[in-house]
Amino acid sequence: MDEILLKIEDLFIEYQTELETVRAVNGVSLEVKSGRTLGIVGETGAGKTTTCLSILRLLPDRTGRVTGGNICFRDKNIYSLSEEEMRTQICGEKISMIFQDPMTSLNPVMTVGSQIYEALKYHNHENKTREELERRVDEVLELVGIPAERKTEYPHQFSGGMKQRVVIAIALACEPELLIADEPTTALDVTVQAQVLAMMRDLQKKVGSAILLITHDLGVVAQMCDDALVMYAGEIVESGSIEDIFTPGSHHPYTMGLFGAIPDLDSAVDRLTPIEGLMPDPTKLPDGCYFADRCPYAEELCKQIHPTRTSLSGTHTILCHRFSEGLKEVSHE
Repeated sequence: MDEILLKIEDLFIEYQTELETVRAVNGVSLEVKSGRTLGIVGETGAGKTTTCLSILRLLPDRTGRVTGGNICFRDKNIYSLSEEEMRTQICGEKISMIFQDPMTSLNPVMTVGSQIYEALKYHNHENKTREELERRVDEVLELVGIPAERKTEYPHQFSGGMKQRVVIAIALACEPELLIADEPTTALDVTVQAQVLAMMRDLQKKVGSAILLITHDLGVVAQMCDDALVMYAGEIVESGSIEDIFTPGSHHPYTMGLFGAIPDLDSAVDRLTPIEGLMPDPTKLPDGCYFADRCPYAEELCKQIHPTRTSLSGTHTILCHRFSEGLKEVSHE
């Protein structure tokens, strides 16, 4: 059985200002298992990035607050650790993160080799020599497809795709057990995107890391992931294995809407089928289902009472009254 590396239970996160409170994450629970890839998919503002930033305690100091729940890495509560323990034992060494924009993730006045070396030096618990660390820099660069001799160059001398490879090299330098990838291909063209995804799959096989992948793209989820979560308005509306999510059958109306917005090369249509409307205001979330105002199947019950999670199989769960109340199932063909 795969070992559970990361376990999040009933996580609630708020952004608090003097004017309002934004309920960004609302009762999220998930597990990431050793050697597997878990994908989180949903539109902008669903709470995907906030959830992952909380794992490394990178929420904004003044406004971001975890108001409920637990985050455990190898059965150790992340929020029970001191700042020093997080820096020296977790961040970069056990858990690394690839941030959204490679253009702004690198220090423009440091060579790329120096930035990889910095991560290695900070976590050099075995007291390796500078020469050994420099050899590791060369190895990591070659691993992501960049010639080692380019380590003396600066970020502005690399293309967008090459910058993303450098960011991935930094994240993988200490061979973390868990790699969080926050939309790692968003800023890249489709050709480079395919190369980066292929590289991440190969590196996972070599290093053995688990991956938590955030994306808007269901195609990337199908290509990369073993399991998937669909997030909407700060909560998980559907979860399961890739087979559960992508096999035609019972699905949350929001998941169906996401599939409906994907171009189909076999169908001649003038327009895609969008999900009408917008997500609810996170400062004024409704009492009922958060998706009710956009759902074509919504009934009066949906607008009054928040649904409970229903398990359709061992791994497949859906947050929808149409399943919990035994109503007609929703399917995508």
